[in-house]
Amino acid sequence: MDLAFLHPLYEQPGPWASVYVDTSRHAEDTPQEVRVTAQAVVRELREQGADDATCRAVEEAIGELAHSPDPHGRAVFARGGEVVLDPVLAHSPPGNRAVWAPLPRVAPLLDLAGEDPLAIVSYIDRRGADFELRSALGRRRAGAVVGRQHPVHRTSSADWPERRFQLKVENTWEHNAAEIADALAVCQDETRADLLILVGDERERREVRRRLPKRLHERVVESAHGTGSRLLDDEVEQVRARHARQRVEAELDRFRAARAPDGQGRAGAVEGVPALVAAAREHRLEELLIRPDGPDAHREVWIGEDPDQLAVRRTELRVLGEQHSWPARADDALLRCAVVTDATALSLAPVPAGTGDETLAGGLGALLRRQ
Repeated sequence: MDLAFLHPLYEQPGPWASVYVDTSRHAEDTPQEVRVTAQAVVRELREQGADDATCRAVEEAIGELAHSPDPHGRAVFARGGEVVLDPVLAHSPPGNRAVWAPLPRVAPLLDLAGEDPLAIVSYIDRRGADFELRSALGRRRAGAVVGRQHPVHRTSSADWPERRFQLKVENTWEHNAAEIADALAVCQDETRADLLILVGDERERREVRRRLPKRLHERVVESAHGTGSRLLDDEVEQVRARHARQRVEAELDRFRAARAPDGQGRAGAVEGVPALVAAAREHRLEELLIRPDGPDAHREVWIGEDPDQLAVRRTELRVLGEQHSWPARADDALLRCAVVTDATALSLAPVPAGTGDETLAGGLGALLRRQ
């Protein structure tokens, strides 16, 4: 997950209100439900010590969700009477929750807003194609291709004039397939889509796939299910979920390989809080890996005002010259370091734990930048 959008959260000091709201239930009494939710969240924040101005800002932000089109939910991060960031969630949170803490509670975003594969579904026929973008937030049109319209149908005759006609049909199909492939490649380049799902007859899918640039071939999935089919919708979601799992599995393989020391005895990956804290202080995090249910994720560490002022014990910060320090969750503290050093992060939740693989049993690890 690219963490660049979180930068505003680390440009100002805490404490912070972090709120996750489920907006997946839409009913006639939604405005009343939202008011009740806002009041409950504010009550919870006040009990944790949040100031009145920040509570009012959060309550107003949640109140505006009464008629929200968000299909799953919204996160709200606020401090000093101002909402600083309110990203839309790609998945519904497990209930509404509110946290008042020295750092923003951003770790849940890895599951709720990250690793949402974007797919272009291309509905192909002999005359052209319609493109549609699919993500957890829904679908939207992404353009269309209108190829040559005549001739597009074969005949069964073997007469010479008909054979010439069939040759023209073949040429029309090939021309249209090339135009569709070109447009699909441009659409992928503009949207950075992870997947290209081709829908249509087998021959039409094959012709388009054959003309796509080789760099896109591994992103292509073909489907014989028709436009608007419930089976197609289910298949698209299965393809997207499978892609997310494969991405995590690939990063875990990369992590396992990087743990082995190189010729100079240096490993390219570490796990466990002490090793991660040391790497974060040295700005060596390349990609942070988090298993949300791991015991290390909620382990307490100590932070200073600057992101690289991070320690396992409070006394370590004093040795480093930091006069002010606060306790924080390890995952949120490490994510702050990752954000400000332009590292990425990945939740391992798509790959279930407990399968006999003890990789990242504690829940935290990282691939490191080479020195």
